[in-house]
Amino acid sequence: MGNLMEQIKNRLLQESMLSSASSFKNYRGILNWCVVMLVLSNARLFLENLLRYGILVDPIQVVSLFLKDPYSWPAACLVIVSNVFILVALYTERRLAMGSISEKVGLLIYIFNLTIILCFPMVVVLKLPSITPVGGAFALGVYTILFLKLYSYKDVNRWCRERTQAKARSLSRSLSCPSSSFASSAMQSHVSYPGNLSLRDMYYFVFAPTLCYELNFPRSESIRMGFLLRRLFEMTYFISNVLSVVFQWMVPVIRSSMKPLQEMDYSRMTERLLRLAVPNHLIWLIFFYWFFHSSMNFVAELLRFGDREFYHDWWNSETITYFWQNWNIPVHKWCLRPLRNLEFNVFNVSKFLCLQYLVSVPLRMFRLWAFILPLAWFVARFLRGNYGNAAVWLSLIIGQPIAVLMYVHDYYVTHCEDDPTIAEAL
Repeated sequence: MGNLMEQIKNRLLQESMLSSASSFKNYRGILNWCVVMLVLSNARLFLENLLRYGILVDPIQVVSLFLKDPYSWPAACLVIVSNVFILVALYTERRLAMGSISEKVGLLIYIFNLTIILCFPMVVVLKLPSITPVGGAFALGVYTILFLKLYSYKDVNRWCRERTQAKARSLSRSLSCPSSSFASSAMQSHVSYPGNLSLRDMYYFVFAPTLCYELNFPRSESIRMGFLLRRLFEMTYFISNVLSVVFQWMVPVIRSSMKPLQEMDYSRMTERLLRLAVPNHLIWLIFFYWFFHSSMNFVAELLRFGDREFYHDWWNSETITYFWQNWNIPVHKWCLRPLRNLEFNVFNVSKFLCLQYLVSVPLRMFRLWAFILPLAWFVARFLRGNYGNAAVWLSLIIGQPIAVLMYVHDYYVTHCEDDPTIAEAL
């Protein structure tokens, strides 16, 4: 009788399916509805753009982003020159391993080499007018990656010498892969110090999709041609999508935003900002997938590099700090290893390198607009769970277009306002 009354009571007490107290979890239909509405709304915007502006994508404009003169390739020359710094680091390590130079002399050589790696391309980009902003950003990006790699290369080899000479510490696996993966790789021959100080080993590390050096990287057994071709197709397809969205969607909106910005028309500025938010965020998402999934997996597969942990679930971020720690795992792991004892803010490191060195220098102007982006960092102090995640997404969707508009406006005022051709186009 008691069980019957309990069943009747439970039958009478029922929560609505959309209530948080309900045990219902299958919302696949609602998700499909959101996807259909998103596709339809963006298709309308795409069609409206074509009817208003026509086809704006021009291959010549794409080339002009990287080259001003087809017979002058300054950014490519900068990248080629970077081999000098790689060879200097390798030569220094060989001399240190042989005992030809002391640790202090080796440290001084490294300090000089790493300082020049950051300063030399910056001076060239600032002083050479033939380098375009996109070409300059590409060259500076290569040098930034090289700086991080050679710093890790220096540290690991120093740890090896300390282990060999003083037995004071053991060389542990870096954070770029777990030890179990290495142990299970039966095909890989073990390399010990100083046998790693070869040209082949150095350039493998330079091209490998990691910033943390190791004597023995995890290696896959073979190259999967199907996987490699799929990543190559994705790289080609998505980068063409990015360029199409930039020229067809973003450029007209940015051009039409210059006048409201100069006149400080806040209502029109807000309208342009919201129009720019969708293509800007779409480009960011496509670029993330193109670089961190397609491109890095392509390089890793080509080199049989076994560690493919390039990103975590940043889309579930409830704070901006979690986002910056999980959307770019190679940089985050590099920051953890040399800076773990300094309580250094990883967010500020990546922010300064990526947004000041890689943006301000190619544009030849120093601005702090990018530091207005993490609005969700303040909101996340009071919000958690879904509300914190929504605040992070809002920061990414709205914050980035604000910075883009500010940088483009300042670049136009600084470099292009006196050019009648550019002024007329805007």
